[in-house]
This record gives sequence, C-alpha cells and structure tokens, in this order.
Amino acid sequence: MDLVSDLMSIGFTEYESKVYLALLRENPATGYQISKAAGVPRSMVYEALGRLSARGAVLSTEDKRGTLYRPLPPDVLLDRYEQEYRDLMGGLRSGLMALYAAPEEGRFWSISGRNAVIAYAAQMIQRAHSEVLLTLADPELDALRADIQSACQRGVTVSALLTGDGELDCGRTARHPRPESEIQGLTEVLVIVTDKREALIANTGPDMTATVTSNRNLVLIARQFVWMELFAQRVCARLGDDLLAQLDSDESWVLEGAVSRPEE
Repeated sequence: MDLVSDLMSIGFTEYESKVYLALLRENPATGYQISKAAGVPRSMVYEALGRLSARGAVLSTEDKRGTLYRPLPPDVLLDRYEQEYRDLMGGLRSGLMALYAAPEEGRFWSISGRNAVIAYAAQMIQRAHSEVLLTLADPELDALRADIQSACQRGVTVSALLTGDGELDCGRTARHPRPESEIQGLTEVLVIVTDKREALIANTGPDMTATVTSNRNLVLIARQFVWMELFAQRVCARLGDDLLAQLDSDESWVLEGAVSRPEE
C-alpha cells in the first residue's frame, strides 16, 4: 500500500505526506527530527509543517528544544475529510441537478467501460421505485448484489433471470439453462429494466459497452423479454422430467437444465 500516494490523492503534497507519516511513527518531534525521518529537505520541512498546521493535520507546542509537532490522529483526520467530502458532494449534487436538463425520451445513449456501465446500472437500481427486472451473469450479479438486495428491502419488486451459477437471496429468481444461455448469448449480456421507464442492455465482454434508453417501445420489448424468460423457466421447473419425452432432441437438450431442477 502506497500511503504517500494515497495521501496525495486527498490533497496532500508529497512532502506533506512524508512529514505526516514520519510524525505518525515518532512524535512529538522537532522540525529537524522530522526532516531526517521523512527524508524531506530542511528548507522544505517547515513549509510543509506550516501547511499541515493550517489545515489542522499537525499540532504544535513550544518546548525548550524549540517547536515540537505531533500529528492529528488518523481517525480524526480521515473522519473530517470524509465529512468535508460528503458536504462537497451534497452541495455539488444540488448545484449540478439544478442545472441538469433531462434528455428527451426516445434517444439511445452509449456507455463504454465496465466501471462506468456498472455504476450506471447501480444507479438505475438505486433510483427504482416499483420494479426492477434483470438478466445477469455471475460477475454482474456480484457487482450489483448489494444494490439489488437494498431494492428488495425498500419494497421494490425484483425479478432476476440468472445465467450463471450464483445465487440471489431476494426477489423472484429463475435459473436460465446454460445450454440455452450459450445459444442465445445470454452468458455475456446484462439487461436491466426499471419502473417500465428505462432499459440498459450491455455486453459483458472485455470491452464492455451498454445502450441506455427510455424509448417506450424498446423498454417494453426489454421488459417483456426478461418477464417471458422468467415465466418460461418457472413453468419448465414445474413440469418436470416427463416434458423431455414430448420434445424433439434439440429442444430437450436446451431445456434439460431447467426441467431437471425443483421449482425455485
């Protein structure tokens, strides 16, 4: 773990980071002692200490040896930074949303990159008021599990078609047979439909991209696809193994994974 880089990411300079870390290891200390322990030139250590003191990250007192310094405890420092960050984000959210003009309905928007797609998918689930329908494989299930469970807890109707081996302990779920999933390409697809108003359809390959839309026709089709697949798998689970005897060989091979398991 690179603590110097981590501190720099929250606004410390390199010298400030080294000075603060040196003080955590040994304090109280004089500027001279800190300079040696931190590997910061004496000409720069007092400048760094001055900035840290101004931010309240370092405390000072006078002693017969000169000025002594000690660090603000890390938990106090980080709690303060977290609160400042929350305050900043809250103000920024309010200011930006006041300027935001929602895009007109019907357009198709693209998102590139796994982190960006998963973040948008999570926001969709978090904003859902009444209904979430999903088709998702194990990696996406793991990434979105907490948001899905939170949606269930606040009373949102969640229905999930699972194309991998993972389990989801809330909402209505159905396991899609792996042979059929592979034939349809569902093992590398993420589909989310929320409140009958917005749909996200993404490929989950190395170069993950997604299409997001509030187009009523596509939202209807995406929702109907997930709903019908859930319905079909639950029906198959109820029918039992004797269904295989009534199907052609190619059809029974596809459905074998669904009809050989008990109803969920």
